[in-house]
Amino acid sequence: MRSHLLNDTTAEQYRRSVTEGVERVAARIATTDRPFTGVTVDALSPRIDGIDLDRPLHDTAAVLDELEDVYLRDAVYFHHPRYLAHLNCPVVIPAVLGEAVLSAVNSSLDTWDQSAGGTLIERKLIDWTTARIGLGPAADGVFTSGGTQSNLQALLLAREEAKPGRAGREAGGSLADLRIFASEVSHFSVKKSAKLLGLGPDAVVSIPVDHDKRMQTVALARELERCAKDGLVPMAVVATGGTTDFGSIDPLPEIAGLCEQYGVWMHVDAAYGCGLLASLKYRHRIDGIERADSVTVDYHKSFFQPVSSSAVLVRDAATLRHATYHAEYLNPRRMVQERIPNQVDKSLQTTRRFDALKLWMTLRVMGADGIGELFDEVCDLAAEGWKLLAADPRFDVVVEPSLSTLVFRHIPAAVTDPAEIDRANLYARKALFASGDAVVAGTKVAGRHYLKFTLLNPETTTADIAAVLDLIAGHAEQYLGDSLDRAS
Repeated sequence: MRSHLLNDTTAEQYRRSVTEGVERVAARIATTDRPFTGVTVDALSPRIDGIDLDRPLHDTAAVLDELEDVYLRDAVYFHHPRYLAHLNCPVVIPAVLGEAVLSAVNSSLDTWDQSAGGTLIERKLIDWTTARIGLGPAADGVFTSGGTQSNLQALLLAREEAKPGRAGREAGGSLADLRIFASEVSHFSVKKSAKLLGLGPDAVVSIPVDHDKRMQTVALARELERCAKDGLVPMAVVATGGTTDFGSIDPLPEIAGLCEQYGVWMHVDAAYGCGLLASLKYRHRIDGIERADSVTVDYHKSFFQPVSSSAVLVRDAATLRHATYHAEYLNPRRMVQERIPNQVDKSLQTTRRFDALKLWMTLRVMGADGIGELFDEVCDLAAEGWKLLAADPRFDVVVEPSLSTLVFRHIPAAVTDPAEIDRANLYARKALFASGDAVVAGTKVAGRHYLKFTLLNPETTTADIAAVLDLIAGHAEQYLGDSLDRAS
């Protein structure tokens, strides 16, 4: 079985196998006419369950044929212009090339003696991103698996900095006294992180949002003052630079001012809105991010990178010490004095992919302006989509977009029961997915069911949006008609 190991004697076999796989994927992408086939769990499961993993096929072509049947044919394809659901982007070709390179070489970015140039490339990209944010000369960071891990690490650092007895704070308190402030529409990973960090069940204080789904700074100030009066410790404020549901951007300058006033760590979750860092038109929408203590960015959302590609950035590199552990077999303390750059010193992970290479390839081929132009296009598309929805009496749209998300629901003219409208919208989403004609997401607003377009594909047009809206209305009306028939 050594013939399957990638080495100097199997290089030609590697070339043939990868070329055959690329040709299969390219052919599938070239002929995909809808984002999904509509296959059901009950239909697909038996095909996969019937495969005996203890009986290999011993032939690459046969395995690719099988893969076509169990995966490629029925995959959800984000590159299709009518995939409008989650924060999944079509990917740029230079990044896919980077993925192929990094997988074959298989560097591990934990220590210098496993990655060498990969370490320096990642560090260069961290410096590039912190400069784009404006965090200052002492900034640093590290690549992560995604926004959830980035938020977790940022809040770990904030917890350590805020612990009672540290940095002049009064001793004698406990982790139960720490409080995190985040808007009511912030990412669920904030609460998840609080639990993982051993904080109390009341650790995350939910701050109400305004009509545009942005954190109300008056309410934040009130809660910070209450925290101080109650003898609790404000650990962090999490401002969101692009909420998952609405793409809303919290008022970052005002939040930064309050954090400075109360001496609180400011974290900006810009997993979605980080695309504005490359924007040629809308960079000002994320002004204030430069005053953060830490920032989450997800290049695999708005930089058109394959999953995974994320980073956590900090204003003060020294705070990353809170994630540092030394193992004699890996990164002994003496390496610090010897100035050997081990990225594991900054990371929650040990073995870690060279995901930075994908962004490196993208910037070297396309440049930052090329990424920014693509992100500007989807922001412009969302603005046009909002106009369509606002002018269409069949729909109620929640907020004008700051990024590329539209939240709306179908409002049948003859139906006044909110619960029945909920059911119609739920049915429309499910029927649309089953048809495979388009894929949209859903959420709740004020307890009611809404639909969501997350527009991250520059190939999507206003005609696509209009066509999908017609499909949604058609499915909803069909449900209501069938409901009337059942009632009669």
